[in-house]
Amino acid sequence: MIREIEEAYKRRDIEALDKLAVPRYRVLNKKNDFRSVLMLSCHNLKHLLKIEELEADCIMLNLEDGVSPEDKPFALVLCAIFLSRIEKSDKKLVVRVNALDEGGYEEITYLNQFMPDAIRVPKIKDEKEVRSVLHLLKDEIELHLSIETASSWVNLSSLAVNKKVTAFHLGILDLFVDMGLPQTLIKLDNPTIRYILSHFLVTSLALGVKPVSFIFQEFKNIESFGKWLELEKSMGYLSKGCISPDQVKLVNKMLVNKEEELKRAKIIVKLFEMHREEGITGFVDEEYGFIDEPIYKGALSIIKS
Repeated sequence: MIREIEEAYKRRDIEALDKLAVPRYRVLNKKNDFRSVLMLSCHNLKHLLKIEELEADCIMLNLEDGVSPEDKPFALVLCAIFLSRIEKSDKKLVVRVNALDEGGYEEITYLNQFMPDAIRVPKIKDEKEVRSVLHLLKDEIELHLSIETASSWVNLSSLAVNKKVTAFHLGILDLFVDMGLPQTLIKLDNPTIRYILSHFLVTSLALGVKPVSFIFQEFKNIESFGKWLELEKSMGYLSKGCISPDQVKLVNKMLVNKEEELKRAKIIVKLFEMHREEGITGFVDEEYGFIDEPIYKGALSIIKS
């Protein structure tokens, strides 16, 4: 079948590709503990063929930015083909459609039959738009929203209209453009950036929605990327958008997922209780650092949550 896909794509035969997109039952990935979110443009057949080999926890199958207008129909059908080929995956497969007024509604209608784990809608504005998408979206499919317009920022606290809205993705570049802010302000020590990151994180978590931090475009500058990760981790972020395998590796290394956090908490509790029996309530462990009663209580709260 791969050869058929390749040959049809080389011929730019959209009808032949469409015949290969056969809807089938998919076991949806409902996990929400993904760390790395790798953007993958769906018009790039070479990249699509590597989905299962990629280290990212979440694959963002992109139909929007980076896909030319002439390639968008091919990207959509290729996305459908590869969804139909992957009956079950430990990676969360999310499709970023185009803006609602630029074909997004039609793409969602088409993709419903191929059952992505989630649909991500860019340039969302308000609760009314969210409800219009949810009305259209198949019940089992989750909804992710891109927070990248001034309207979405103002309306952030009202966008999680029900439990199907499971993640917000911060689109910092578009957000700055829409607000009339120069992108040169996007620096580690800029107070505006730190406010945006803090507000986005806290509001998302208060709503019970997963916050995904923005994509760092200088994919070859891993040193700077690492510094952003350090800042975001210190704030409480557990997920970040990526555009390269190297970024994915660093995110997976630095941002601990919930399963790993739970495992760590259980070990800390066990170590503390063992030492406490010997009358020691403050000690340094080679792997987990200084552990005392407040650290122990924090670990207990993670286990009970």
